[in-house]
Amino acid sequence: MTRLFGTDGVRGLANGQLTAELALDLSVAAARVLADRGEFKGHRPLAVVGRDTRISGQFLEAAVVAGLASAGVDVLLLGVLPTPGVAFLTGSLGADLGVMLSASHNAMPDNGIKFLARGGVKLDDAIEAEIERHLHEDWDRPLAGDVGRVSTYDAAVDDYAGHLDSTISRSLEGLTVVLDCAEGAAFEAGPRALGQAGATVIAIHASPDGLNINDGCGSTYLEPLRKAVLEHGADCGFALDGDADRCLAVDHEGNVVDGDQLLAVLALAMAADGHLAKNTVVATVMSNLGFVHAMKAAGVGVRQTKVGDRYVLEAMRISGYSLGGEQSGHVIMSRHATTGDGILTALHVLERMAATGQSLQSLASVVTRLPQVLVNVPGVDKSRTDEDAVLAAALAEEEAALGDTGRVLLRSSGTEPLVRVMVEAATHDQAQEVADRLAEVVRTQLALG
Repeated sequence: MTRLFGTDGVRGLANGQLTAELALDLSVAAARVLADRGEFKGHRPLAVVGRDTRISGQFLEAAVVAGLASAGVDVLLLGVLPTPGVAFLTGSLGADLGVMLSASHNAMPDNGIKFLARGGVKLDDAIEAEIERHLHEDWDRPLAGDVGRVSTYDAAVDDYAGHLDSTISRSLEGLTVVLDCAEGAAFEAGPRALGQAGATVIAIHASPDGLNINDGCGSTYLEPLRKAVLEHGADCGFALDGDADRCLAVDHEGNVVDGDQLLAVLALAMAADGHLAKNTVVATVMSNLGFVHAMKAAGVGVRQTKVGDRYVLEAMRISGYSLGGEQSGHVIMSRHATTGDGILTALHVLERMAATGQSLQSLASVVTRLPQVLVNVPGVDKSRTDEDAVLAAALAEEEAALGDTGRVLLRSSGTEPLVRVMVEAATHDQAQEVADRLAEVVRTQLALG
């Protein structure tokens, strides 16, 4: 049986793979599993439920609430709120369970369900697997007064924005910033938090209609942000994704500032303030070598993990690190959040600009990005990537030739018969040549059949 839960909850085409029936059943199963594990400790459990702006979130929210309440769980409806906002309120309101309805940066027709445990942390794999096993089982339903109560929590945006602003200690007055809200979950919370912190905020794509989330805007489409920053003469701009758990930026000249650069800015700021635990930042193997070199030059350690925010979070939790992130702009600051938070990232980058008097362009220049080329090789037996002697020899030869001036990474896709060849080198042409040579070896040596 194909596993329902992916790396970030359950996602699929709304009303296609992800139906109201499935949403209800998942919520019932989640409540039962957590109750059986003693998570509710004899009291009436409480859940908070938030969603992004997709029109499908309305019927999925109703299904989730019906499932939870029928299982004896009281429910607070948070309305439209970013994923990190739901995580924050799960903790601050003392909820036993948080539920976020969002497919993040996916197109509007998709949606997703993410469950959060007490404190706003992601459920571990074992609990998710147990929830799947309990789907569609017979169960003893609570009756009469034992069913859950449902109410709304109208202060969700205010509480979350207030929390975000409490994490910085310097006013952002004098800074003008463009914020692309992606017609998504942060259309209220994002401008409010930055404005309350003192910045002059120009919000774009902040008029969601249920259909336009991520449509030509947000962190996957930076051109509208670049144009707005130049048009308004802003100091910089930030683009969020649909559920605002990550962001990318552009500087005052419209140059893209990626997740590696934002992570570097925050790492150096936290190191200077004594808040960078173990003087180490967590990144993934896809982080640009220029980022690693910049951190080494600054005396900051880099712990690299597999690609995926769940692996970054795991490394941070196990080893007690306070900062981690991905090139995609998913940045986790564990002193203030249990998940990546795009608004939080923007606030702390702006605070660094205010504290130093430097532009984002100047701060980001600490990272000299090496040209990076990614070639996907489909139709191959990815299980033999680490076993083929000819491929291993070719890889070793290319790595030796690049030395410290570049690197090679071969990754097997988690969902397709596909191997990804990533190369960084001093020039784009050199990176492309190395990637093409290795891709041909992969294609030849690992061909199916």
